[in-house]
Amino acid sequence: MIRLRLAAIIIALWLATPAFAGPDGSLVGVPSGLLMLSPADDLFATADLTAQVDPTSQGTQHYGPYPSSSPDSGTCGPDWATDTFDRHFTVKTNHDGTFLVIEQFKNGSFVTNAGLNPSPGSCDTTDGSPPGMVNMGIAGSMHGYFLVPILLGAQTSTSPFCNAMAMTNVACTTTTFIDTHFTPCYGTGTCPVTTFFFHYSAGDQGLVEHEWKNASADRGGNHGDIRSVNVP
Repeated sequence: MIRLRLAAIIIALWLATPAFAGPDGSLVGVPSGLLMLSPADDLFATADLTAQVDPTSQGTQHYGPYPSSSPDSGTCGPDWATDTFDRHFTVKTNHDGTFLVIEQFKNGSFVTNAGLNPSPGSCDTTDGSPPGMVNMGIAGSMHGYFLVPILLGAQTSTSPFCNAMAMTNVACTTTTFIDTHFTPCYGTGTCPVTTFFFHYSAGDQGLVEHEWKNASADRGGNHGDIRSVNVP
């Protein structure tokens, strides 16, 4: 049942009409009802897309994994943790010649930074969670995905390296991959992430809240927190 549900989600994503950025970062081209629920988003973030869709018939290319790390700013701005993960990129060529880049962040983990820092969800309390702080050394798992429609320009490389120009996977980032495989657009803000989803889990470790979803509005927005103490 889970495999059938996952296959339906992926096929619907592939067959979606050409994507155009809508208000508040929404993605008009992806049917809005498909990935709203967290379980479906978790499945999509961790799915092996190479095993779900035939690249020959669907016009897809797969790149990675690229071992990476990144500071994590949460909703407040100051970095609260450092994330480590593998980047996987899947490029879908649409019928009109535009592209959709799906970046998956797999096998991820995080460790909170030194000191007592604002918790990642502290500056977004729209879900009813109070502001809070998180202790240093809290460790957990994470995974997620980006959807990046590329509506202008062309694919300039199919290099297997994250950095197609330098032919290296060192210091791989979203900007590096997209702007060295396509007419540069991500770094200039002309092909931004329009849909995103991340799930962080930290177990117990004395936390008052240990699950945080960081997502765009069309994936339900932010929910929960990784929080050691509440701030009155």
